[in-house]
Amino acid sequence: MKKGSEITPKYSLLKSQEKQCPGAFSRSVLFLFVFMVLAGSAVPVLAASLSEALTTGKVSLDVRYRYEGVDQAGLPKNANASTLRSRLGYKTGVFMGVSGFLEFEDVTVIGNEQYNSSANGKSQYPVVADPEDTELNQAYLQWTGVEGLTLTGGRQRIKLDNDRFVGNVGWRQNEQTFDALRLAFSPMAGLSGTYIYLENVNRIFGAHHPTDIGVSLAAPSANFRMDSHLVNLAYSGMPALNASAYAYLLDFDDVALSSNKTLGLRLNGAIPVGAGMTLLYTAEYADQSDYADGPATVDADYLFGELGASMKGAALKVSYEVLGGDGTYAFQTPLATLHAFQGWADKFLVTPVNGVEDLFFTLSGNVVGVKLVAVYHLFTSDKADIDYGTELDLLALKNLSEHTLVGIKYAKYNANSDPANSGGTAVDTDKLWLMAELKF
Repeated sequence: MKKGSEITPKYSLLKSQEKQCPGAFSRSVLFLFVFMVLAGSAVPVLAASLSEALTTGKVSLDVRYRYEGVDQAGLPKNANASTLRSRLGYKTGVFMGVSGFLEFEDVTVIGNEQYNSSANGKSQYPVVADPEDTELNQAYLQWTGVEGLTLTGGRQRIKLDNDRFVGNVGWRQNEQTFDALRLAFSPMAGLSGTYIYLENVNRIFGAHHPTDIGVSLAAPSANFRMDSHLVNLAYSGMPALNASAYAYLLDFDDVALSSNKTLGLRLNGAIPVGAGMTLLYTAEYADQSDYADGPATVDADYLFGELGASMKGAALKVSYEVLGGDGTYAFQTPLATLHAFQGWADKFLVTPVNGVEDLFFTLSGNVVGVKLVAVYHLFTSDKADIDYGTELDLLALKNLSEHTLVGIKYAKYNANSDPANSGGTAVDTDKLWLMAELKF
């Protein structure tokens, strides 16, 4: 707990939910509850009673310490963020096909708060988007009364495909969760689908951020309130080919001009070629256009291609990703796990209006039980021929046991002196992370 003018109280959980769009959260749970009552007579009973289901569940614990240091050109001080993220959850047993999950999350600053959390006003430091907070992270009911069908309502973690368009931003200490109703189905072997009605996004900035509702895609806030529909169909019934088709219809209540529709297709697979070698490939295309109150200027394409090879635990890949832009509008992915893409220095969280072309090379492997990854990026614009810069990313992770992980991670972004390069992409930035996680 901080003192004086820098106090950021950890509110009660009841107050937390008042600020985290309670109407959206309760409607998702209520709809699922009514459905389960109507379907209850047709579902199996695994626990002998409701009390048995409530008392024979499973406790989960996830504690992660992380130090993040940031040296960003143009700011008088370097960031030194030392934080501890703790999650405590409980999943009930199954009764009448129904189970529930409840998870609380706490982010605590260890030592002095020497960074800009986006909520503490310390603009002399670079941003490390891990504000101190305590909140309800997940709370949902789940119905699995029919084989191949799962219905989940409430606050939940959602990850679709590789998180490029919809993800939980698991890298940040406070993850992104969704108040939603989700229907997952698998009518036959190799074929699966997901439909999600999305009402609210609980963003990484915490339930008690000074700004409750998002005013733009770039500005920090506690929530994105929405009336959105997500559809994803996946097929893995053929050798060496996985395919998914998706339609993401995003209708923002409070950032209406950012509403958009994304339709896309993703193909990827691995092809054994002998001598212990496997060829890897991915091809993806998506079109983004206006939807709901989004203006007609919302019009851009997404393209991703990747080729690589793996052998004896090592892999080398060459990848090319384009988020199109025309100088007025650029392809946006506001619900994505953005940190995982376009460099770990996070220079392209919101796509510049001239778009981004990212040519990158990835080398990964395992040496004496240590996972090693090196990535080198070349960033340019899709329009106007702007040279943004280059980035080197390095990672080393080690599992000390089944439940314990330690790691070190580094990102170095070198901005190009191109006169047309401006804003955050024109700023040299170095980031270093040290982390340790205990998970049960």
